[in-house]
Amino acid sequence: MTNAFSRRAALALPALLAAGGATAQPLTRPLRIVVPFPPGGSSDLIARLVQNDLARLVGQPVVVDNRGGAAGNLGADHVAKSAPDGATVLLTDPGILTTAPALFSKLTYNPATDLAPVTMLIYAPYIMAVHPSVPANTAAELVAYAKANPGKINFAHSGVGAVNHLTAIVVVQHWHTEVTEVFYRGGMQGIQAAVANESQMIVNGATATLPFVKDGRLRAIAVTGPRRLADLPDVPTFGELGWPAAESGIWQGLLAPAGTPEAIINQLHTAFATAMREPATATRLANLGADIRTDGPASFREWLTRETALWGGVITARGIKLD
Repeated sequence: MTNAFSRRAALALPALLAAGGATAQPLTRPLRIVVPFPPGGSSDLIARLVQNDLARLVGQPVVVDNRGGAAGNLGADHVAKSAPDGATVLLTDPGILTTAPALFSKLTYNPATDLAPVTMLIYAPYIMAVHPSVPANTAAELVAYAKANPGKINFAHSGVGAVNHLTAIVVVQHWHTEVTEVFYRGGMQGIQAAVANESQMIVNGATATLPFVKDGRLRAIAVTGPRRLADLPDVPTFGELGWPAAESGIWQGLLAPAGTPEAIINQLHTAFATAMREPATATRLANLGADIRTDGPASFREWLTRETALWGGVITARGIKLD
């Protein structure tokens, strides 16, 4: 995340883009980043943060294309069916790719075979937050209130089977009480509903939720991840509370159509890793509680395989289906 990294990578990038002969030439047309959600969410935020730096690095205009719908699958399907030439990529919370096979009986694409992992981009914890009207300032008070008022709390989610939804399911089950699930088209829509007190609780990514906590429109109760957030030092982690799903959170990752040459995959990895570590972007992400993670294709593929098994098991056990 240092300036030195960015300078070295930027200097090396033209040579990397030109490497590989006929299978790995610099981009010759605009780079289209497909975000499979409406504007305003975490995926959209990341895409727009890196847009200008990417354009400079790859020497082509960079277009952010929001294609929301079907829990992210419309945009993912579009990329899966695009030409494997590096000009169209998917920037998404890859949790949708790990849950879709269990949620949908008939997907129009196969996440495991029709998309090529490029790299993870960031990890940010989930924040469990409540509307200020909820009479609970701590996790213990919230659990006690939920138990005393089963079904009274509306719990906002960004969609059936989304990882934040599944996280909420296992946590509320751990509380041994009930809440009323209310689903929205995306994380930002869920946040807006919680701010408006249409829903009283939400579990959502820190990158999108933290600003609303900082300005007092939401109250943070707990966070996922390995440590407390620097901006919320008094808010405990799920792990500290003994709650399940302690390591869940919002990831953002980059994928290309299957069949994209390895050299192009590596070019994209280098360009995005460089853009993510530009000082202004890195500082903004750090302020939002996000860790930059750009380990590359192999690590990302392993993560997708592991998470697909984990959340697929939860979905099957709960009998959740979207078709």
